[in-house]
Amino acid sequence: MIRYIAFVLTLAFAGIALPALAQSEEEQSFEKELSYGINLNSNGGLIGGAFIRSAYTMSDNMLQFGALEVVEVKHPREQRFYSGETGDSYIRGKQNYLFVMRPQYGRELVLFRKAAESGVQVNAIGAVGPSLGFLVPYYVRYNYGQAGIPNDVRTEQYNPADHKDLARIQGSGGVFTGLGEASLNIGAHVKAGLSFEYGRYNESIAGVEVGVMLEMYTKELVIIPEASNNSRFTSVYLNIYYGRRK
Repeated sequence: MIRYIAFVLTLAFAGIALPALAQSEEEQSFEKELSYGINLNSNGGLIGGAFIRSAYTMSDNMLQFGALEVVEVKHPREQRFYSGETGDSYIRGKQNYLFVMRPQYGRELVLFRKAAESGVQVNAIGAVGPSLGFLVPYYVRYNYGQAGIPNDVRTEQYNPADHKDLARIQGSGGVFTGLGEASLNIGAHVKAGLSFEYGRYNESIAGVEVGVMLEMYTKELVIIPEASNNSRFTSVYLNIYYGRRK
């Protein structure tokens, strides 16, 4: 009797488990991924920018993807100061912002695949693409006031020849002040990294990507004119992302 009950329970368990296993295998067959997130990098301060990526399955362990990344590149000598007159902040010596759009094409190789409902998946990532660097004028509010006119505040792009007295700078004009005067610079970039993907279910994507990037332009991009500026940038980056598969 006991053996009969055990046999029936085994068949019942198999009847439940086999369809579930088949369903799990079906859920692991995905063709597309869409993810987005924030970028932190060694050239961008606390939060460098944001990105969106669309990936397509090529084989069991290989994906190809297209992505768009938008970041701000900062000069390593940037320091924030405060006006003694107004208390507003500005970056001393800064003449331009540098914002970069990076369209990318890449491949993603699955090194270690996670289980259906737990674990960590590790992928190797490589990508290349053009870099569209926009130099946006950095404006400051500068007081030209003299004895007869004590307050003659003008909002102008910072120029070391015109704005020699730093005590007269009353703050920055804000990024939108010079946005319409941006100049485009063409370059290219390449990156390589590893992604560590978490998520309870295979159809959800959540994880981090760490790696290195090399970016080069055809000419020197001036951010702080009184410092050394570059046409080549290297950085270490961290992407935090979330998305879905289907």
